[in-house]
Amino acid sequence: MKNLFNVEGKVVLITGGSRGIGEMIATGFVENGAKVYISARKAAPCNELAERLSEKGFCVSLPCDLSTTEGVNWMAEELAKREEKLDVLINNAGAAWGEPIDDYSEKGWDKVFNINLKGPFFLVQKLLPMLRKAASEGAPARIVNTASINGIEPPALETYAYSSSKAGMIMLTRHLAKRLAPEHILVNCIAPGPFPSQMMKETLETMGDAIRASNPLGRIGEPEDIAGVAIFLSSRASGYTTGACIPCDGGAAEV
Repeated sequence: MKNLFNVEGKVVLITGGSRGIGEMIATGFVENGAKVYISARKAAPCNELAERLSEKGFCVSLPCDLSTTEGVNWMAEELAKREEKLDVLINNAGAAWGEPIDDYSEKGWDKVFNINLKGPFFLVQKLLPMLRKAASEGAPARIVNTASINGIEPPALETYAYSSSKAGMIMLTRHLAKRLAPEHILVNCIAPGPFPSQMMKETLETMGDAIRASNPLGRIGEPEDIAGVAIFLSSRASGYTTGACIPCDGGAAEV
């Protein structure tokens, strides 16, 4: 039963890893001895975070746009140049778009789905050879997808593509888990509630007090909350868990 949550030495790729929830997860893995690669569309913040985290452990920035085929292919090729295998893929890159239903644009819909659902699927596809090399019956490889409680419960905000894509991510997780279990690749997802991220910044500024008051735990998430779930799903502690969606929301979607 010792070292159930040990991720030391694991090779981990975190998309959307330069800020918000991605930064929280990346920090948790680096501080616990993993070999972490982070990616984001904007190179500057990605490079800056990798430089800061490199003072605590191993962290390398691989910025690219994973909503495109070109970006996905580049990432798979670049990572393969650096590593023989990939122990953990964390699909965290995400985007939101809010507009009234009468004005909701195709541009916004396509942007959200390309980043939140299409990109993660094809990244899994391209990284399967590296995940398979890491996978064994005793030490499965892991895919951890970031969904949202908005994929479980409809939000009050008019973010139709976001909630639909996150619901899709939950089903994609279950589908991949069933297909990849015989290959010793475990696939799970986390459904975060409110965390202090760039995506939530405006909402928390205008509705933060109400969100805290309505939460059963009376607060928003902290970095250790989300990093802890991600590390659990990437460690020996979750070796018999696949196809699960774990809310990390203080009970907001459950109570």
